[in-house]
Amino acid sequence: MSESKDFLRTIVEADLKSGKYKEVTTRFPPEPNGFPHIGHAKSICINFGIANDYNGHCNLRMDDTNPTKEDTKYVEALKDAVEWLGFEWDKSVRYTSDYFPKIHEYAIALIKMGKAYVDSTNEEEMRELRGTVTEAGKRSKYANRSVEENLELFEKMKNGEFKDGEHVLRAKIDMSAANMKMRDPLLYRIKHAHHFRAGDEWAIYPMYDFAHCLSDYIEGVTHSICTLEFENNRDIYNWVLDTLGLTSPRPYQHEFARLGINYTVMSKRKLLELVEGGQVNGWDDPRLPTIAGYKRRGYTAESILNFCDGIGIAKANSMVDVAQLEFSIRDDLNKKVPRVMCVLDPLKVTIVNYEGSEEIEASYYPHDVPKEGSRKLPFAKEIYIDGADFEENPPKGYFRLTPEQAVRLKYAYIIKCKEIIKDTNGNIVEIKAEYYPNSKSGEDSSGIKVKSAIQWVESTQAKKIEVRVYDRLFKTEAPEGVEDLNPNSLQVIKNALIEPAVINQKPDVRFQFEREGYFYADPIDYTDENPVFNKIVGLKESSSKKKKAPKPAPKAEAKKVQIDGEVVAMSKEEQALFDKYTQLGLNSEVANTLARDAKLSHFFEEALLTRNSPVNIANIVTNDVARELKQKEINELKFSAKQIAELVEMVDNELISSKIAKQVFEEMNKNGANPKEIVESKGLIQISDPAIILPLIEEIIAKNPENVEKFKAGNTKLLGFFVGQVLKATRGKGNPKVVNELVARELN
Repeated sequence: MSESKDFLRTIVEADLKSGKYKEVTTRFPPEPNGFPHIGHAKSICINFGIANDYNGHCNLRMDDTNPTKEDTKYVEALKDAVEWLGFEWDKSVRYTSDYFPKIHEYAIALIKMGKAYVDSTNEEEMRELRGTVTEAGKRSKYANRSVEENLELFEKMKNGEFKDGEHVLRAKIDMSAANMKMRDPLLYRIKHAHHFRAGDEWAIYPMYDFAHCLSDYIEGVTHSICTLEFENNRDIYNWVLDTLGLTSPRPYQHEFARLGINYTVMSKRKLLELVEGGQVNGWDDPRLPTIAGYKRRGYTAESILNFCDGIGIAKANSMVDVAQLEFSIRDDLNKKVPRVMCVLDPLKVTIVNYEGSEEIEASYYPHDVPKEGSRKLPFAKEIYIDGADFEENPPKGYFRLTPEQAVRLKYAYIIKCKEIIKDTNGNIVEIKAEYYPNSKSGEDSSGIKVKSAIQWVESTQAKKIEVRVYDRLFKTEAPEGVEDLNPNSLQVIKNALIEPAVINQKPDVRFQFEREGYFYADPIDYTDENPVFNKIVGLKESSSKKKKAPKPAPKAEAKKVQIDGEVVAMSKEEQALFDKYTQLGLNSEVANTLARDAKLSHFFEEALLTRNSPVNIANIVTNDVARELKQKEINELKFSAKQIAELVEMVDNELISSKIAKQVFEEMNKNGANPKEIVESKGLIQISDPAIILPLIEEIIAKNPENVEKFKAGNTKLLGFFVGQVLKATRGKGNPKVVNELVARELN
């Protein structure tokens, strides 16, 4: 158990101490409609971790209430993720569908109490009657049906006597509630679809908010731990259990901040689009943030667990730097894996004064890694070095082999260049070199000083391998979709050469390729005849990316930053601001930027007075506003902090996307116009109305009959094509979620 307790463990301990519960029972309840990702890993660690810490139980339960999207393959992926992370669930896997009969009984009980009714209002009218944030809704005229009529209609719904969408069952709560989720929420909807477990037994399926709390109660869950987006759903959770009068001990819901990582998308819908659109090679593509993807890339379970532990459990959403995840895997592998030599871009070197061959003893591990193991490196006249390790016209500070500069072959001898061989196009194809016989590593008496050692492999015994070099899937820090994909996220090197012991002796499946990074033998495509290695992560973060995120320093320790080679500690005032901003949910990089810049922090604080959305405001301030404040004072800006807050409010309310927000900001920066006026005048409001989107979908479907036929024949990847065409027709203003759902519905 962690030394310092997070707020969830504090709640659990208080409940146990007060006698509220005798034993802790948690649950991990994913919907089996996609492969689990790193965000699920955090939830797994929390739910199973708390159960383990307090000698309780954690259930693995599939929330299988939507038969059109769920599949057994997703169930298996979820089970595999939990097991791989090292956790065990209590007894067998549970399913919400196991409780369908009991949940149905609870629905009938609510109808008999006059607390639920069958509504026959169509979807559009229901949305209009719901009201707005500032206006109360109006209850459907069908809410006046008698208990007997509701029971009869609900029974017919269950028996499949109505079409999809013809009726729904709603709770009768409060159409003027400030929490709009309490305005007579749906409890059941009609779906004539085959369920992967229940078959065709049911024509109605419970909504998440109704099924979830009751499943928790049925299983004896004590602490229902959810991510923050379910905070408003807590009122429904409590209403259902309280209204039914379910006896104690009953579960209570507690929310924590969901995991967000920059350069990453974790929406299951967006991940599904990437998979079905062919932008990645399946759910286990090593570029995806899925557990299967990390597993295939070569991440260890320990590194994921350490990452989840390091980021902690917060009450406010924030963005975690992907560098912190990369640090976790480096830190884990550094203490475990053998070091070997691999040449990614082979350049032939002939050592003209060497004759014969020999074997050179070399350890797999450096002195600071407490592991033993070594191999023999074959050495002969012809070797290969990496093309990057020779420069005919070297830049300043280049320490490897040049026409004038000798270099050491690691574990072996010092060599110097004597001749450069080029092809007819002027490309270097071979280096003629000489070696110093008395310069062998460990026996060097040459007195020659060199500035670096390079990797190499002997030409006749080196093994050819395929290396897949993975980079971040997205090129932007806050990606929206396929338009933000990094075109260089995968580089395949077909003719890399590796020392023979890696293939012949197989000392491990993960390795550090010296000076290149950490690599993993691909668990699916690797064979001895055609070895394939995936790059897990580089040895250090490249200069084009953010600084490496170290393990969080103790709160009392002053943060430091490197300026022109010197490490500068924060002042007390800056430290206080840093601590304040991290408590607001900002990641350390953003908090550090704000704390150290008086103009930025002043602007940020002023914007917060208008809109309490610290993370989104901070992201705009530290990126877009900071760019302007490098050249200007605050009073010279054409926009105000209040206007930035208003812009963030529109993003928070999903009136515009974060991508459109950048476009609006540029207009604000040019002329100081109000963001709402810019959005309205340019018609940038996100289109979510099906009445506008459906005609576009119908037109595109009509224009592409061949693709429609292919889709219906089983080529589901074409869903991404149709969605993309519709979004293009809306000039990027269509709400992707709505468009995706409507396109899928129309094609099916």
